[in-house]
Amino acid sequence: QQVTKKYSSIQVLKGINLAIEPGEVVAILGPNGAGKTTAISLMIGMRRPTSGRVTLFGENPRFANHRKHIGVMLQESGVPATLKVRELVELFGHFHDHPMTTQEALKMAGLEEKSNSRLGRLSGGQKQRVYFALALVGNPEVLFLDEPTTGLDVESRLIFWEQINHQIAQGKTIILTTHNLEEADALARRIVLINQGQIIADGTPQEIKG
Repeated sequence: QQVTKKYSSIQVLKGINLAIEPGEVVAILGPNGAGKTTAISLMIGMRRPTSGRVTLFGENPRFANHRKHIGVMLQESGVPATLKVRELVELFGHFHDHPMTTQEALKMAGLEEKSNSRLGRLSGGQKQRVYFALALVGNPEVLFLDEPTTGLDVESRLIFWEQINHQIAQGKTIILTTHNLEEADALARRIVLINQGQIIADGTPQEIKG
C-alpha cells in the first residue's frame, strides 16, 4: 500500500499499490530496472519499504514463521556451491513444516541424474533447476519466482513452464517476475505491468495485449 523504495538518491518504487489474493497467478512484467525484483524483495521481507506498508498473510513479511509457508526463487541464491544438489534440497526441506520428499522435488525439477553433483560444478541452466527445487521442496502456499527462466534454453523453459502449471493446478498462489510477455501469457492469469517504479497497467493477459 503506497510503497516507495529508495536506494540513496534513486527512487526505485514510486508509491505502488498491489493486492494479490490466495490462488492468484500473477506475473509482474517490465523491462530490466523497472523495480520488479525490488517489489519481490519487499513482499518476502528481505528489504523494508522507505514508506508505505507491506503485508504477507496479513502481517509483517519479516516474521520468520511466514518463511515456512513460502517458496522463493531469486536471481541470486547465495547457497553454498560446495554442497551436493541432494544435500541442498534436503536441507531446505527441513526449513518447512510439511515438505515434500527430497526425491519428489528433484524429480519435479528434472535433477535426478544430478543429485550427487556439487552445485558449483553445474551449468547455469542446471543451477536454475536447483533453485526451483529449493523453492518447491517446502510444499509452500505461495511461490515467488524472480525471472525464473533467465538463461534457460527453449526446451528447458518449456519443461519449467509445465512444472509451474502443475503448481497452478494445485491451487498455489504464484507471483513471478519476467520481462518476457510470452512467458507471462503462458503462465499468468493476471499481469501487472511496471515501468520506472510505477504500475502502469493491471489486467488479464488478453486485456494487456489489447
